[in-house]
Amino acid sequence: MEPLSSLTARRYVQPLREGGSLPAVVETEDGLFVAKFRGAGQGPRALIAELVVGVVARELGLPVPEPAVIQLPPGVGDDEGDPEIRDLLDRSRGVNMGLRYLDGAFNFDAQAAGDLVSADLAADVVWLDAFVTNPDRTARNPNLMIHERRPWLIDHGTALYAHHDWSGVNGARARTAFPLIREHVLLLRAGDIAAADARLAPHLTRDVLAGTLEKVPDDLLMDPLARGPFASADDARARYVRYLVERLEAPREFVDEAARAQAAKRDKAPRRLGVRR
Repeated sequence: MEPLSSLTARRYVQPLREGGSLPAVVETEDGLFVAKFRGAGQGPRALIAELVVGVVARELGLPVPEPAVIQLPPGVGDDEGDPEIRDLLDRSRGVNMGLRYLDGAFNFDAQAAGDLVSADLAADVVWLDAFVTNPDRTARNPNLMIHERRPWLIDHGTALYAHHDWSGVNGARARTAFPLIREHVLLLRAGDIAAADARLAPHLTRDVLAGTLEKVPDDLLMDPLARGPFASADDARARYVRYLVERLEAPREFVDEAARAQAAKRDKAPRRLGVRR
């Protein structure tokens, strides 16, 4: 498993106002990163989801920009003229997270860049999003970037919605389907989702998932807005691991649901008319 860098923001470069949480490009000792801030409206759980899903995706060989823990020290951004940005940074001092900045990347458009996403890759992304309950990869908001003629997955902060109410999540709930997968931007483009399941699921052992959660800083897990019922960061990590392991137990209803949604979407897709002579 790749190590996760811990970097320090040296300079606030510019906000990225396309995101509702006001992410920003920051300069670190290892170059430019897109920082996601714990003080934004989505709160620290969004950063936990970003880290967990990003690390899992990279473990599966899927294209996610390098994630990192970003320390935001006092003083960085104090010269910003926008009071909203200054307030956000003041609420976010300490541990945040970021993704390597892809200079020159542009938003995915199926008409312009669909050929850059293979059927197998599309199926793998659909599988990942169904597994981590990510509702935020739709045609309206694909959260895919194209950089150097490769697709990259970004913005997983709305995934893992079970962690917003652990008290309501038991083993049966952990294994439920994910009906929102029917809105996935790559569902029609995807190949065999059952084959993707066979490719990917065996890689996510308990040890891999435990190693993933070890990368999430204590400060995020124990933030008052994220800690929930847990007495310690290790307790929180164990709960995330248990949830993910339970979600992977066979039979995996989220895989069957994705396959059904794909079949239904293909049935409704317009068919090309043959040429009449």
